[in-house]
Amino acid sequence: MRDQMACYSEYDQLKDVILCEPKFMKIREVINETQKYYADENIDTELAVKQHKRFIKALEEKGITVHCLPAIQEYPEQVFTRDIGFTIGHTLYISAMGREIRQGEEKILKEWMNEEHITIKDLQHDSIEGGDVLLDRKTVYVGVSHRTSREAIANLQKHEPEYTIIPVPFNEKYLHLDCVFNVLSPEEAIIYPPAFHEEELKLLTSRYQTIEIDEDEQFTLGTNILSIGDKTIFALPVNKKINAKLKERGYHVIEVDITEIIKSGGAFRCITLPLDRQKPTP
Repeated sequence: MRDQMACYSEYDQLKDVILCEPKFMKIREVINETQKYYADENIDTELAVKQHKRFIKALEEKGITVHCLPAIQEYPEQVFTRDIGFTIGHTLYISAMGREIRQGEEKILKEWMNEEHITIKDLQHDSIEGGDVLLDRKTVYVGVSHRTSREAIANLQKHEPEYTIIPVPFNEKYLHLDCVFNVLSPEEAIIYPPAFHEEELKLLTSRYQTIEIDEDEQFTLGTNILSIGDKTIFALPVNKKINAKLKERGYHVIEVDITEIIKSGGAFRCITLPLDRQKPTP
């Protein structure tokens, strides 16, 4: 697998991905705005597991190899595998998690990687979570948030001198950059404009034809789709407006219900950690 591992974008054909069953998923400590809303209701773990299994089946039906980390009871947020690592080119990075309740999840990923003989780059002293890292060929957008520091972003640039690393500050109440921005193709991206100051909004809209999402569908994580290649996207059926816009632009939208999982603040991109995306032949 080590020889196959390579990611250069958010939209090339997905081949290998890491997930983790939400077997022990609960809101034990409120760490984002979505969890605050659902804290009293909390999460039906049994339903979350069923929805997660349906998503895995849908990925496998598309020929994607799914690897599942072991679910550990002390980590209720472990389903969000994207945050504990990210792949740039042939390198998989692991860093320290920003919140105490999630610290330790990276050890489970490291153990699995060692068993699979996959080389990792450990950023143990840098707080930078994968939900803030979006890749588009030789450009990497990294959200500046409570979970990802400017110092960590500067250090990432030192590790990847051939890439242009662009820090993107945004309103930190939205948790991660991929909750308000997502790259669909070299030309198109989804964006929630109120999350950005004028300078960052101007930067992103100058680089992409942006598809705007409204407040209601930002709350239900309409930006947090997963592209698997060939303009095919996994999205929530509840986000009817953004899904319609994507279909109008020629995207094939596969709707899978994971609404129990999003109560904790993440959707399709958050619960998937790509290891390998097949870059199209020029």
